[in-house]
Amino acid sequence: MDVILLENIDKIGTRGQVVKVADGYGRNYLLPKKLAVAATPQNRKWVDQQRVRFLKLEAKEKADAADLSTLLEGVSVTVIRKAGERGNLFGSVTSLDIAEKLVAQGYHIDKRKIHLPTPIKVLGEYGVPVKLHREVTASVKVLVEPDAESKAKIQAAAEARAKAAAEAPPAPAKETPAAPAEAPAADAEPEKE
Repeated sequence: MDVILLENIDKIGTRGQVVKVADGYGRNYLLPKKLAVAATPQNRKWVDQQRVRFLKLEAKEKADAADLSTLLEGVSVTVIRKAGERGNLFGSVTSLDIAEKLVAQGYHIDKRKIHLPTPIKVLGEYGVPVKLHREVTASVKVLVEPDAESKAKIQAAAEARAKAAAEAPPAPAKETPAAPAEAPAADAEPEKE
């Protein structure tokens, strides 16, 4: 089925572009949500007339995304989670968690724009990319920290490991075997006197 896109759709195409999609995808998703129209001759003429408006809208969206990108570059989000003694989280931090923290700071970013290849499962600091536009990506600093109870357990475990390492007798130095004296080769001729 040929359709004309009215919005930019990832991995499909850009606004105003004529694309071929599966019949079910077009009929059941794109057309009812008004993301596209059927590629009839009448709709093609209408899109040609609207092309200038689409270009202006695209430029405005890109400029807005670039402005938001400069604001997001300095943003830091702290997520507090329960963690084990080694710093592994009980659960994980997902793009939804990061989106909620950004909303709390006044940045309304859709969770689908936050690209985490896999959920965060270890304490630490991470740079998470946020795709604001096809051509504009920002990076948000995410700090994953333990809650008070987990922090106490982690510190106690670290102190116990340090104490055990200090009390342990020093490991004996391994002796390296001496290099054997060179024996004459079997096929070598004996020295003549």
